[in-house]
Amino acid sequence: IASNYVSGFIILLDRSIRIGDMVTIDHRQGVVSQLNTRYTVVRSLDGTEAIIPNESLITGTVINHSLSDKRVLLRLPILISYGSPLTLALDLLTQVGREHLRSLHEPKAGAFITGFGDNGVELELCIWISDPEAGQIQLRSELFLRIWQTFNENGIQVPYPQREIRILREVLSKPESDPN
Repeated sequence: IASNYVSGFIILLDRSIRIGDMVTIDHRQGVVSQLNTRYTVVRSLDGTEAIIPNESLITGTVINHSLSDKRVLLRLPILISYGSPLTLALDLLTQVGREHLRSLHEPKAGAFITGFGDNGVELELCIWISDPEAGQIQLRSELFLRIWQTFNENGIQVPYPQREIRILREVLSKPESDPN
């Protein structure tokens, strides 16, 4: 208990964590809603609250997503078929990212090729937002829906897994004594 109080005073004095900060502590991500001398309350984006002893904040790793800057990078992986026009897909992704209301003008949204997968070309849309506390699920859904619509309008295909199966027949010669 004493170490939690001492840790609480250290946190309050050094201001490394403040109310309203977006943090990740022990695989818990959320917004700091209370900061007391003994514990800190982190409210996750689904509404649950975690009461974390302050000693954990001093002895463990704390990721403060908004310590010096509230801007957060949001990444959306996209897969397109190998037959789709790649340059057009990148341009359309960038356009969709830049047009969204929550997307920042600086740094600008962009689209990138991240790899060549088994089923298609792997792309990634990256946008910066300044309000991570507003959540990302709705934002991701809106962006994916707009990407789907834009790709359909422009003939860009999102592939599904395909496998090629080959059946090799080997002609077996039957022994002469075998009646079958």
